[in-house]
Amino acid sequence: MTAEPPRDAALSPAERETLRRLLGDDRERTMERIASLTRDWDAMVESSALVATDDEHDPDGSSTAFERAHVQSLLDQARSHVADLDTALERLRGGAYGVCEGCGSPIAVERLMVRPAARTCVGCAAARR
Repeated sequence: MTAEPPRDAALSPAERETLRRLLGDDRERTMERIASLTRDWDAMVESSALVATDDEHDPDGSSTAFERAHVQSLLDQARSHVADLDTALERLRGGAYGVCEGCGSPIAVERLMVRPAARTCVGCAAARR
C-alpha cells in the first residue's frame, strides 16, 4: 500500500519555500502595523482621557469618534489578516496548503504568489461574489 501524496504536492520545494517566506514576511509587516495602530489607539484614548469632552457637543467630537472607529477597524482587519496568515502557515506545514477549500482543486501558484493566504481558487472566489 502506497502512502497518499501530500495534498499540495503540485508545489515544488522552491515554490513552497518562496510561499513560506512570503507568508512570514507578510505576517511580520502586519504585526508591525498592528503595533503602530495600537500605539495610535492608545494615544487617542490617553488624550481623550485628559480632556472631559462630550463627542456630541464638541465641534471636534465627531471627527475624534470617526478617527477612533477608523483605527479600530484597521486593527480588526490586521488581526484578521494575521489569523489568515497563521492558518495558511499551518496548512503549509500540514500539507493542505494550496488546495481550494471550496472545490478541492489546486490553487494556481500565481494566485498564491499574489495572495499567499488565499484559501480558494479563482473560480470559487469569483462564485462567492
